[in-house]
Amino acid sequence: MAGVVVAAAVNLDQPGRYLHWSIFTVSVANLVLIAVMVVIFGAALVLPFPGRKEAIEPPAAIPSPEEPETLEGPEATMWTARIRRRAVRLLPPGKLLPDRQPAYVRSWVYVFGVASLAALAMAIVSGLAIALGGVDWWHTNPVGHFFNSVHLWSVELFMAFLVIHLWGKFWMAAWRGRRAATWMTGVVAFLASIVECFTGYLSQQNFDSQWISTNGKDAFNAAGIGAFFNLMDFGQMLLWHVVLIPLVLVAVVGAHILLVRVRGVAHPLPPRRIRGRAARLAAARADAAEWRGPTRRYDIVKEATVAGAVALVLTVVLAGLLSSPDVPPVTVATWAKVAPADFVGAAASELAGTSETATYGPPYNHQNGNVQRLGWSWQTLAGVRIPIDAANAFVLQPLAALSPTDPTLRRALDRYVGAPADLRRQWARAYLAALAKLRFVHGRPVVPPAADGPVPVLIAAELTLARSGALDADLLAQRPFYGTDFTKPLLFLEDGSYFAQQAQAEHLTGTQWGVMNETGSYPGQPWLWLYTLWYQVPGLDSSKNIDLIAIYLTGAATVLLLLVPFLPGLRDIPRWVPIHRLVWRDWNRLGAGEGLSAAEPMATGGRPSG
Repeated sequence: MAGVVVAAAVNLDQPGRYLHWSIFTVSVANLVLIAVMVVIFGAALVLPFPGRKEAIEPPAAIPSPEEPETLEGPEATMWTARIRRRAVRLLPPGKLLPDRQPAYVRSWVYVFGVASLAALAMAIVSGLAIALGGVDWWHTNPVGHFFNSVHLWSVELFMAFLVIHLWGKFWMAAWRGRRAATWMTGVVAFLASIVECFTGYLSQQNFDSQWISTNGKDAFNAAGIGAFFNLMDFGQMLLWHVVLIPLVLVAVVGAHILLVRVRGVAHPLPPRRIRGRAARLAAARADAAEWRGPTRRYDIVKEATVAGAVALVLTVVLAGLLSSPDVPPVTVATWAKVAPADFVGAAASELAGTSETATYGPPYNHQNGNVQRLGWSWQTLAGVRIPIDAANAFVLQPLAALSPTDPTLRRALDRYVGAPADLRRQWARAYLAALAKLRFVHGRPVVPPAADGPVPVLIAAELTLARSGALDADLLAQRPFYGTDFTKPLLFLEDGSYFAQQAQAEHLTGTQWGVMNETGSYPGQPWLWLYTLWYQVPGLDSSKNIDLIAIYLTGAATVLLLLVPFLPGLRDIPRWVPIHRLVWRDWNRLGAGEGLSAAEPMATGGRPSG
């Protein structure tokens, strides 16, 4: 029995399980990941921190900062000297690499910052290892797949530790004492991490990345940036993932770390609520002041080394035991072979101008089928940036390349192209109506006689072309050499039903909270829950402008999170819900019970002075 349980737990390629309650649907994999994060956070709050009997040093034991250099003469006015003096004044070596820390920093909650950095380092290193073999190495080589698994689990650890770190800092009200910039850079780093992870999922070039890109494009198009940040151009997404966003992320994380070193960690909140304006002002001044109270030894290099080792072991073990998902992408050839009737219907709808792509609107054409507006339309303002004529792009141009070797097709194509536009639409719509009685004879589509002109010949040739795989190549051929822009083949796939049916089977559709999910039983992107939530709310879920609504509401919530330090009520929640007492329970036990304030000195050995 134990062996069966272990095998089932390790084999995450099996179909996932999902729980539904009210408007919430969550995969068991994501639920387990969230539960583990909550348990870790809870354990960090209640488990005793090592070294409880370690001596506390009085303020006199704090080494004095280095004396700033003094220059006279022309050197004193040099830009280099000025910048160096200012840098040393703001961040002396004693702050940059401290060997002491305030005595109240004694909780597991404090370790998740360095744990996040260690997991981020593992993600970067494993990403570099994947780059050694190229963009498809991990699809074709077991060593490459292992490094991809290490990359996946290091990212999952990074995001889990980062979210727990954010939880901890919120309940500690860590923005106090002129530390608002520290909080805000942390939030920006979290947002940059979400974008980085999102582009990573898009860069996988498997079925999950296909589905995320085709569904995510609607929100980006509605916001007017879909043509400039094209989720279906996997080459663009890969470069954003490995170059542009990492530069931003590392820069913001670096700024966040420097701010932590400059301003120090937030002082403990008092165990009891402060009452009275004067008392609150005094507490605010104390929070902003340099810590002059007792300290403990702190080996920051050792802490970083241990965190890195733990992250390495965890990611390698998880990668070895659980691997990573790799459901093959859907191709036009697969679609035409497995669901030929659906393919034929989609191709005919392209000719008739009734498909989703043909009626979509900006950035692909001037129609309005998928144009969203709340007051105004960002889509319309952005305009047509990726012009696509569905009939020509998906049917006529590919057939034109084949027609020189097929006289029957050439005559049918010449007749169709030479006819007036209204007549072409009549032929295509007549053929669409006849598809209700479609049958296949020796693999060739046959419909009852109708006023459909040369359309049956064109569609039959299109099906043959697709089954051969040539249509996949043709739709990519307009991007020569690398061929990483899958916009056209993915839009064509989306116009049929087969693609959506495969996503439905994998629980990836919007009604299934799909943007959070991964194929199989793997955890996906639960940190996107807030964005996905709006698509499940009754009344909003049926709105034609749901993508814009979700963007606006998620954006508003993000702004609130960013501006927590400045919003009365929201910034006071940690005082009203005193989870901070668990974080600083050792400090409160030593000092607060005997009237010790956060900045008063404490005698060596941990007993309150006086």
